[in-house]
Amino acid sequence: MPDTSLHHHRPGHAVASLHPLGWRLLLADLRIPQSRLLRRAGLPLDLLQGERRQIAIADYYCLWLALEQETAAARLPLPLLIAGAMSVEWFDPAAFAALSSVDLDMALSRLQKFKRLCSPVVLDVARTEARTHVTLTWRDKTSIPPPVLVAAEIVFFVQLARLATRSAIVPLRVVLPRSLVRMADYAPYFGVVPLPGVIHGLTFSAEDARAPFMTANDSMWAFFEPGLRQRLHDIDQGASTADRVRAALLELLPAGVSALGAVARKLGLSTRTVQRKLQVEGQHYQQTLDGLRLELALHYLKNASMSGAEIALLLAFDDGNSFVCAFQSWTGTTPHRYRMQAQAPVQSQSKEA
Repeated sequence: MPDTSLHHHRPGHAVASLHPLGWRLLLADLRIPQSRLLRRAGLPLDLLQGERRQIAIADYYCLWLALEQETAAARLPLPLLIAGAMSVEWFDPAAFAALSSVDLDMALSRLQKFKRLCSPVVLDVARTEARTHVTLTWRDKTSIPPPVLVAAEIVFFVQLARLATRSAIVPLRVVLPRSLVRMADYAPYFGVVPLPGVIHGLTFSAEDARAPFMTANDSMWAFFEPGLRQRLHDIDQGASTADRVRAALLELLPAGVSALGAVARKLGLSTRTVQRKLQVEGQHYQQTLDGLRLELALHYLKNASMSGAEIALLLAFDDGNSFVCAFQSWTGTTPHRYRMQAQAPVQSQSKEA
């Protein structure tokens, strides 16, 4: 029997971790046969067996799209069906670690660190005295996550807060993908009308973010923490230094940080060690930074309606002019010209349709 523990994965391709037990229980509760879902997604029929799997992120997205299609005739969109049926039995260790936190702020901090063990989403959590903001980005910048998956992640944070506090937490603001179907159906669940946008996330009041979790459990956290840290260590050990630097930059750039020192601190290494390890791999820090910035810039210009200034901010440039100059040095053209050329075929196809 072929090994499907890393389905369709090839070196250099982004992968996502899968929690098969959680998926099996979810499908059982939604009364969806595993084999039917996997056939629809074009994935191996034994994918959801065992305890832990890794699959290509593209296949992870296919799994969610197939699940959305399976529930298309339901009275509620898939993310709300999941919220209504959510059980802690589905939870992976990272979610249990969040549930055992003292409050939502701590839970989000733990998920920010460990979420990559169970999802390709990257969390940017920003706190002020009055609010806690959660913004979602994605590790694979070469593809766009299904809107239903984005919505499911955002619904999960709200449902987690309500489950743990045993109160009807209402976020102050929710931003969902513009292309999400049945968006109006989400307002009764959130208690606030979600806004369509290109940068997705939600905002909680400080009062709600610091409301005590009735599920707080230091013993549970002490049980799960060593295993979670070991799994992160195993992932990082298996990754190249360039990949680890890119992963760190994906979290730091939206916060306006691109310095080597900040990346080194995030990796727990000295700047000299990072530079030396990159050199062994035939890389330099600036080369790695520029490569990632270019990849992200091309993605944003082609797939989002953000302005040049907004993209510059997400890529940690000092201003829009610095971004334009850098982009022109990389590609020989301006961001505006690239966007016009990239979007021209799409506009032409829409006119023909």
